Amino acid sequence: MTNPTVQDLLTRSNRLGSDPKNTNYAGGNTSAKGVGVDPATGKDIELVWVKGSGGDLGTLKESGLAVLQLDRVRALKNVYRGVDTEDEMVAAFDYCLHGRGGAAPSIDTAMHALVDAAHIDHLHPDSGIAIATSVDGERLTAEIFGDKVVWVPWRRPGFQLGLDIEEIKAANPQAVGCILGGHGITAWGATSAESEKNSLWIIQTAQQFIDAAAANAGTHAFGPVVAGFAALPETERHERAAALASLIRGLASTDKPMVGHYSDAPEVLDFLSRTKLTELAALGTSCPDHFLRTKVKPMVLDLPADADLDTAKARLKELHQAYRADYQAYYDAHATESSPAIRGADPAIVLVPGVGMFSFGANKQTARVAGEFYINAINVMRGAETISTYGPISDAEKFNIEYWSLEEAKLQRMPKPKPLAGRVAFVTGAGSGIGKAIATRIVAEGGCAVIADLNLENAQAVATELGGPDHAVAVKINVTEEAEITAALKAAVLAFGGVDLIVNNAGLSLSKPLLETTQADWDLQHNVMARGSFLVAREAARLMIEQEMGGDIIYIASKNSVFAGPNNIAYSATKADQAHQVRLLAAELGEHQIRVNGINPDGVVRGSGIFAGGWGASRAKVYGVEEQELGKYYAQRTLLKREVLPEHVANAVIAITGGDLTHTTGLHIPVDAGVAAAFLR
Repeated sequence: MTNPTVQDLLTRSNRLGSDPKNTNYAGGNTSAKGVGVDPATGKDIELVWVKGSGGDLGTLKESGLAVLQLDRVRALKNVYRGVDTEDEMVAAFDYCLHGRGGAAPSIDTAMHALVDAAHIDHLHPDSGIAIATSVDGERLTAEIFGDKVVWVPWRRPGFQLGLDIEEIKAANPQAVGCILGGHGITAWGATSAESEKNSLWIIQTAQQFIDAAAANAGTHAFGPVVAGFAALPETERHERAAALASLIRGLASTDKPMVGHYSDAPEVLDFLSRTKLTELAALGTSCPDHFLRTKVKPMVLDLPADADLDTAKARLKELHQAYRADYQAYYDAHATESSPAIRGADPAIVLVPGVGMFSFGANKQTARVAGEFYINAINVMRGAETISTYGPISDAEKFNIEYWSLEEAKLQRMPKPKPLAGRVAFVTGAGSGIGKAIATRIVAEGGCAVIADLNLENAQAVATELGGPDHAVAVKINVTEEAEITAALKAAVLAFGGVDLIVNNAGLSLSKPLLETTQADWDLQHNVMARGSFLVAREAARLMIEQEMGGDIIYIASKNSVFAGPNNIAYSATKADQAHQVRLLAAELGEHQIRVNGINPDGVVRGSGIFAGGWGASRAKVYGVEEQELGKYYAQRTLLKREVLPEHVANAVIAITGGDLTHTTGLHIPVDAGVAAAFLR
């Protein structure tokens, strides 16, 4: 049974964390002190429950709490040797833990344990950080809150910050919380309800002060709109975003492949249109949670929204080189012999006036959250400029956190990336059957999947099943229509920044003897599989070439491309066309590091969309067996005597794209359990 103190803490944390006005995703931490039983003595013992490192308040569960013995944490004051030993103190928390399990203690644990209050909330609200990053934040804190909230000058999170707040609270018994310079807020209370009430009061009071100042200002905090930098109309804006996305993703992936996220939120478009854009963007973000996700500052395109597209692309390349040089200089200026190696010099945030923001991360969630954090930063800058002047912490302080050994240790503890991490796959015919199995496996291996299918409802169901927008999105596509292919790929690049892996899987088959095969039968199958694969490959190749990240194009061909069964001329001829496209495209696209390979399945009955659509009944009739026995029939004619399922085809796709066969192109892999007549010659 959950301790009532813990239950109150979780309920309070979830309420606070579910409202973005209170804190950013995975930002801040909460705690509660209470009594538990020491199993070793059977006696009551004082404990502190604190949100652990890396967790999110809005979704916090008991397993996400670190549980420590309060007397042992407080005893650490006796061995603390100053700010140069902060790393040692974090390691020492492990010797204060109560029992097994739970989350790793965060750097803010000292704040929660040392401050004399039963319940504490440390949060990152935009309104609070606006005060915390104002050049006269100390004066504003007194003006806004009187003596109920105390100013704490910037200090890197850690044990000393906990000691500072402990001392300040003791010296100010009337205070209900504090503003942490350059960082956020901390509030406390004798009960869980009181702590939450005080947190919300600080946040709301700060916001009301900012809103009142904005109403009385008569001018915009970011200055007037610059001619040519206002937001483009939505349709035009998204067209231009799609036209730039692949190039920008490629630039942001120079050091490491990244997944992208696009936002044209009103806050972003407004910021990008104003005179102070360049000045404020150059100052960078302040709250540690922000710049750890967004890097110290964004890359900003300094051209109007309607600039010639080729001119914009050329300028983005120039700015990227300048950004990399600037980041290297930042690293060189502050690094010491003990600093971790530079982690990449590419931007995590790219701002394009009139169009929006492109954010990047190792996966879609990280990319999305980075964008959300920069919106937080925009809100902070607007608030600070409304009531004062925005003044973030110094680059030196940012570097000390970004390249802190504790941050490096956290990164080293992360699991090894999955084979398709950072890659975006576009799978046609993925609403069912083999395509669905391929998309499922791609997501399981760390990739993002665009579920492209003629049946949008099926595609949406698959995307939802695979985890939703952070993992998979659905698009409607008729591969015989160029306009639909273009539109689907635009949707893909807006969802994930670009594409790296194309699976030409969409298909159908009409099993008929030669004399019964009509021109319409022939044209339909060739239009979908031969022409459709060509069109998808062509348009995807345009994107991949501009990305300069290489890529993979996979054709789900067939055993029939090599050896055909009876009554199957249109389908088999189409699959032979696909097989030769593999060879032709492999030869042409190799210079761009785009590999083109094929998979030749056979006898995929169970789970196959083609067979479910009547093909199975037709082939069963040809071979004189019951339809439900067709899979077994096919298995018996193979060398391995095994039935082939959609997931076996998916396995082959992963094998050829997952990183081991890096020097293979122009290959066809049989997935047929061994059909000797179809051996490649």
